[in-house]
Formats: sequence, structure tokens, C-alpha cells
Amino acid sequence: MFALHHCFIRSSFFCLLSMLLVVGFCQAQETPPTSTDTIRNATLQDTARQKFDERIIENLRQLSERQTIMGKLLKAMLVFDRHEEEVQGLDAELIAREYAKHNYKIVRRIEIRTLDAFGYSINDTSRAPRNFAEKAANSLHVKTRQSLIRNILLFEQNEPLEPLALIESERLLRQTSYLLDARITINEATTTNDSVDVFVLTKDVFSLGGSASYRLSSRSGRIAPRELNFLGLGHQVRTSYRFNTPDPRPWDFSAAYAIENISNTYVSADLIYTNENFRKEKSAYLRRDFFSLNTKYAGALGLSWKDELFLLPPEPKDTAARFTNISYNRRDAWIGRSFKFKSYNLGYEPRSRTIVALRLIDTEYDTPPTENIQSNTLLLASVGYSIRRYYKDRFLFGFGRTEDIPAGMLLTLTTGVEKGDLRNRRYFATEASFAKYSPNFGYLFGRAGYSSFIHNSNWEQGTLNLETLYFTKLSEWGNWKLRNFFIGRATLGINRNPEDLLSINNELGLRGFSSDLLRGNKRIVLNYEANLYTPFSLFGFKLATVVFTDFAWLSALNSPSPFKTKPYSGFGAGFRFRNEYLSFSTIQILLSYYPNMPPNQDPQNFRFLQATRPYYDFADFRFTQPDIARFR
Repeated sequence: MFALHHCFIRSSFFCLLSMLLVVGFCQAQETPPTSTDTIRNATLQDTARQKFDERIIENLRQLSERQTIMGKLLKAMLVFDRHEEEVQGLDAELIAREYAKHNYKIVRRIEIRTLDAFGYSINDTSRAPRNFAEKAANSLHVKTRQSLIRNILLFEQNEPLEPLALIESERLLRQTSYLLDARITINEATTTNDSVDVFVLTKDVFSLGGSASYRLSSRSGRIAPRELNFLGLGHQVRTSYRFNTPDPRPWDFSAAYAIENISNTYVSADLIYTNENFRKEKSAYLRRDFFSLNTKYAGALGLSWKDELFLLPPEPKDTAARFTNISYNRRDAWIGRSFKFKSYNLGYEPRSRTIVALRLIDTEYDTPPTENIQSNTLLLASVGYSIRRYYKDRFLFGFGRTEDIPAGMLLTLTTGVEKGDLRNRRYFATEASFAKYSPNFGYLFGRAGYSSFIHNSNWEQGTLNLETLYFTKLSEWGNWKLRNFFIGRATLGINRNPEDLLSINNELGLRGFSSDLLRGNKRIVLNYEANLYTPFSLFGFKLATVVFTDFAWLSALNSPSPFKTKPYSGFGAGFRFRNEYLSFSTIQILLSYYPNMPPNQDPQNFRFLQATRPYYDFADFRFTQPDIARFR
């Protein structure tokens, strides 16, 4: 539910934008006036030969120059001089081959340059802030320290340059939350037969941000400030405070503090504190992932205590969801080791790795919600085979920034033993995934996995997961760009416990849909999404339009197949905004329509959806900790 003033502003904006597009298009079809100025301008440029987007922008520009309320509003909101920057080196594999001749040369010098968030360009280093607003915003931002950048690099001064070190370091820099983009190049002018100079260029995002909301009806609200690069050190602080919340207590508070890459060890620390009406948590973690191909050791150590609501299985006559409390503490530790195959070619670095890992999870429940949930100690062992490579593209999650696309293959086999208060069980799981990418073909990803516990020769709590993702190549018409996404997912429970429930809410099925009563143990979801990136910019926020179609099949506990039930569907369209220079998440405003609502549900077929996260994501083919397959 939106705040009243937010609803008014957004509704007014969308109405205005629709009017502008219609007026601009219609005016492009009108016969031009015969005034002297118009004829003189027409001789400079033949409007009949202009591209479609250029005609619309020019018409909107002319409207903005009029001394009317509409013209002044257009001039204040829209930016007409945004041009797409030419991005060099989008194929990471080509970069690897280009720099292969420098493998194992000594790194003589590392020069690092960091750029502020506003007014600078990583593709045009001569660009600088041009107005007061950009300079003022940069003055509020603490630039990322060069020592932090140096800690992320996988190569060091006076050491040999390992294969893949340059492109892997560049990718790791881009994956941080406080950097917009990064470039690592070799100074060919100073290169010798045995040494090189390396230049590292990064561009920050404006890391200070947050969100806020307020409801006039209840006088309740929420403020959530955050800082993703505290003092330029890469530390992250996220907080959230709600006031005038419903009973039993009028406030909620949560905070998280994260430190990445402590002392160049790639060990990160996370502290989480949550004190809300229906959820409490205190957690602390130390973790080190297989962050790059050449990472040998990874692991984590964590302690957590949680108290939250547990959703009980729905009854046929229920008109409201039933919950009970669940309280538990958990101790978690794992360690993994990666092995690479030998290569006798000094210019080639094998992409394949074999990984083995062990994990110990000890969970103690204070108040088990059902008789099937027990305090237990779980020991898991995994072996995996991974092939990882990355490509570069744009206009996927972002609006023009460089993005890394993972491709490759991952095979894992996991086994384990669970020792519990009520029973002892064995565990078995296997999973395979792959992805292929080509600028002309697009991206295709597939994954299949099966897992189950084994108790007295009976296979129970089994899960079969299937997933596929395909997005097309980027189609371009001038400054207009289009990309299509197709997603298919299936989660099938086998001999699941009654409290093991699936939903089709939001990212699990139909975006914008929510129901605590609609649950099952077999689910199939098909999604389609089209993103049209426009050349328009509103207060520095780039604009894209979104059209989507979602279908979800959800079977009841006793139904053998979800296809024997009528699918639920959702259709919608809306807008997506993003300013690449800010730490704000992408803002999506969508209007959704659900033609068939479930029984005992509020029959609200039309809904406005506000979202800040993408509906799809990539699998990184990075071996992670041994785990129980998720059933949600």
C-alpha cells in the first residue's frame, strides 16, 4: 500500500508521461507551420528522414521551450542531451586473449584512479562535473579509498601476473555494491619483455541512500537509511525503523553491518540485529566464498538466534492464515577446498575446478512448531565440478552499465547424516546446471536437481527442482533497445510433510500476487517479460517500460499433478527507473491484473505493484556451501 502523496505523485507523473508521448507523436504527424523560423529550421534537417525516437525527442524538446505550464514542467523534468556512451571491450574472453601475451610478467607498477559518482565517465576520462548539482552531490560523498581497491585485486606489485588475474579482478570490482564500473588495462607504451604497468580505473556510486514511507490513515511510517561505503572503506550499514505499527508494540527496528574483504583476506563479516513484532534475530557470520576461479579455500562460521512466525497448513474452511511461533538457535560451520587441473601451457589457465567441502549445522529449537520438526545435528559432504567463464553485456539489470554474464557448468553431489531428537536420517542430493551465451544468440540457462532424506529405507521430504532462463539478444532501433526474457520453473515435492508448503507469491510465481491461504506441494511457473529501454531521462533516472505475463500451476497436497488444476495468471505493464550513479535499487511501478483469484481471497483483480528488485537473476556457477535443497 502506497502513501497518499506517493500515489498522487506517481499517478500524476504517469498521466503526464502518457500525454507527452501521445502529444509528441501526434505533433510529429502534423503539417509544419509556414512561419519563417520554422521553414529555416526545416531546411537544416529533414524531419521526414529522422528516426522515430529522434522525432519524439525533438517534439518534446520543442514543447519544453514553450512558455506554458506544460513546457516549463517538461524542461524541469526531462533531460534531452543524454547520449549513449560507447563501451569498449564488452567481450571478456577477447580481453583474456588480448592480454595473454603478458602472462607471468612482473607487475612493475599499479596505478589506481577512483572517480566520484557524478559528472565523471569511465569511458571518457576527460569528462568532469559541469554544474553545481553534480559538484554538490560529490561533496557529500566519500570516494572509495585506493587501499580498498588494491585489496580486491588478484595481482600484486613486484609479483608475476597470473592468467585471468586482470579480468577476474575487474569482475570482482564491478560486483561490489559501491562501484558502478571498473576498467583494468595494461600500459602498452611502457611494457617490456618481462614487466608491465597496470592501470586501474573505477567509478563510484553515490553510496548514501535509503527509503521512507508514511500512511496518513494510520499515521504510521518507515524510514530506512543506508550507507554502502562508509568513509570509503566498503563497510555497509543498513537500518530500518517503523513507527506507529499495529499491536502488540508500536515500533520495529532492524540493522545490519557488513565488512567486506578484511585485510586483503577476502574474509567478510556480517552482523544482523532485528527486533520486530513478529520476527527477532541476532546473527554473526564470518565467511569466505570461492570468489574467483583461483580461490583454493573457502568457508564460513556463523551463530544465529531467531524467533519468528511459522505458517501452519491451511484448512479448507480457513478465511485467514494461521501462524504459530518458532524459536531456535543455530551454529553453522563449513570449509571447502578447490583443485585445478594441471596445464603445461603457460598462456592458458584451465577454467575447470573440482571442489570438496564439509559442513556442520547444529540447530536447537526452543518451541518446535510441529511434531515433524526436531532439534538436530546435520553433517553434509559435497563434491562438485565447476567450469566458469564470464562475458560482458549491457541492458540486463542495469541501464547501460557493464554487466558480467556467467556461463559454464556446475555438477554437485551431496550426502549427509542428520541426528535428531526424534529420529536419525540420511540425506542425498544431486544437481546439474549449465549456461551458454552469445551476443547473437542471447543467453540460455538450465538447471535440474533432486534431493531427499532417507529414513528406514523410506525416501521422504523429496524435492525435484527444474529451471530454465532465456533472454534474447539486444535489439536496437537508434536509442531504443528491447530485450525479452523467458523463465520456466518447477518445484515438485515428493512425500513432503504437511507443513512443507509452496506458494506462488511475488517472485515465487506471480509478481504482485499475495495469498497466505493458497498453498500446495507442487508448483510450475512460466513467466515472460519484455523490457523496452527508452532514450528518456527523468531527473537523471533512465526510463524503461515493462510488459509481463505470468502463469502458475499449484496443486493441493493430494493432487498428483499441478496441471490438473486451473492455472493462476497475472498480466501487467509499467515503468522501471534507475539512476546508475546512485545506490538506490531499481524502482518499478507496475499495474497488474489477475483474472482468477483463489477462493476465500479478496477479489481485487487490479493492483499497483512497487518493486525494487529484478524478477530474475543469474546463477554464478560458483560452488557454494553444502546445503539442504530449498523448498519454498
